[in-house]
Order: sequence, then structure tokens, then C-alpha cells
Amino acid sequence: MSKQDLPSGAGQVAEHYPEVWDAYAELGRAVAESGPLDARTRRLVKLALAVGARSEGAVHSHARRALEEGESAEALKQVAMLSIPTLGLPRGVAALTWIEDITEK
Repeated sequence: MSKQDLPSGAGQVAEHYPEVWDAYAELGRAVAESGPLDARTRRLVKLALAVGARSEGAVHSHARRALEEGESAEALKQVAMLSIPTLGLPRGVAALTWIEDITEK
């Protein structure tokens, strides 16, 4: 993802604090390469973490990137459904609607 494609808050950090953004991006690359998970699994885990953190913006971002990388809308929706037993029905449904914001465009 280029700096121009970033959401407004992250884009402002990248623009005004490029050294911080570059270090953050490098950390992301390092942790992605630190273990055996493949790219698809990492993307779904990141989406699940965003759901658990109740971060609508992060859910949108990870869902959008997953679709761009060829993931199916149904797989993304299953992540939201899997959150229901742990996070509760209201939070799981909220996550589902955030994912549908992206998949139903």
C-alpha cells in the first residue's frame, strides 16, 4: 500500500512523520516474516484482531486489502461470525456490518 492510498489519519502520519511511518512499516514486514503463517492466514488473523479490537477503520482496511488480494467476501464474513462466541452477538454483528460496508460495494 502506497502512502497515497492510506486512510487520512495514517496518511497524515506518513506525510508529517516519514521516519516514524517507515519504522512502523518495517515492523509490519518483520513480524509478517517472523513465523510460518502464509499471507492468507496473516490477512485473516489481522482482520480478526481488528474485529476483536472493535476498530471499524481497521476492519474496513483489512477487509479491503483482503479483497484486493483475492480473498472471498464469504471468508471475511466468516471471520465476523467466528467472533460471536467469544465477543458476543452484538459485536460480531457489528463486525459483519463493517465487513459488508466493503464487500457489498
